[in-house]
Amino acid sequence: MIHTELHAAGIDDSRLVESYRYCRRLNAQHGRTYFLATRLLAPSQRPPVHALYGFARYADDILDDMEIDASVADRERRLDELSDKFFNGDETEPVLAAVLHTARTYQIPRDLFDDFLTSMRMDLTVTDYPDRPALNHYMRGSAAVIGLQMLPILGTVGPAEEAAPYAEALGNAFQLTNFLRDVDEDLARDRIYLPADELATFGVDRDVLTWCHQNRRTDPKVRRALAAQHDIARGVYRQARKGIALLAPQSRPCVTTAFTLYSEILDRIEAIDFAVFSRRASVSIGRRLQVFAAGLVRARHARGAA
Repeated sequence: MIHTELHAAGIDDSRLVESYRYCRRLNAQHGRTYFLATRLLAPSQRPPVHALYGFARYADDILDDMEIDASVADRERRLDELSDKFFNGDETEPVLAAVLHTARTYQIPRDLFDDFLTSMRMDLTVTDYPDRPALNHYMRGSAAVIGLQMLPILGTVGPAEEAAPYAEALGNAFQLTNFLRDVDEDLARDRIYLPADELATFGVDRDVLTWCHQNRRTDPKVRRALAAQHDIARGVYRQARKGIALLAPQSRPCVTTAFTLYSEILDRIEAIDFAVFSRRASVSIGRRLQVFAAGLVRARHARGAA
């Protein structure tokens, strides 16, 4: 299958093939929902999507791989090395040949990668966000630009500029979902990705969240605060949905599938009554396969029509 995808994308250089294969393995291993959705893209679109995911995951692992005993200074040095190699065209890291090739092929602006790496650096030292603008500043690089990087690969039916705000919104929606699902895991890394002033409205602060983390329970105040964050995320999904119709028809089944499955993680968070400190909200394998099967029918029809 991977050979067919690379052939369809015109990738036959052995160095590039190895790098694209590495990125695909990262996607398959760590991005279950994301990887499943990419199966609905045309074969030629899949390798560049894997490359973008692989680069983002590689950088994220430098920051968060709990099995690596590294200081903040060591992680910062490794991230700076990755950044320098990317912007200097040095392909010695396993993901770089593929992502640099993708960036050149699809003319993805370099500043989108710069914004991404800036937000990754923030994770080294920033542990709390005082308000929504501060969180949005972080999410510009960690989520919104991912949607913008994807846009040239997905294609649009009109000017890309019209679809761009919705692509940003979709990246933000996915990340807001992760923030809610992973609040307990993030606390283990000493991070809180929820605006402090909005939490304070419900009498919640770091101490209260830490109590929930330590006792594996969701305090009633925290439940109300998380429900409010849940409503905000829902609003971002409603905005993002409007952009799916602006994408190239062959890309819509993939994005619709990812949209559906990620938004259903929000459903699960609500269904378990925000017990995110004792359970991980997830969509069942059966449901993922059901949504994928429906998307596969639409994808085949769209490619046939094209």
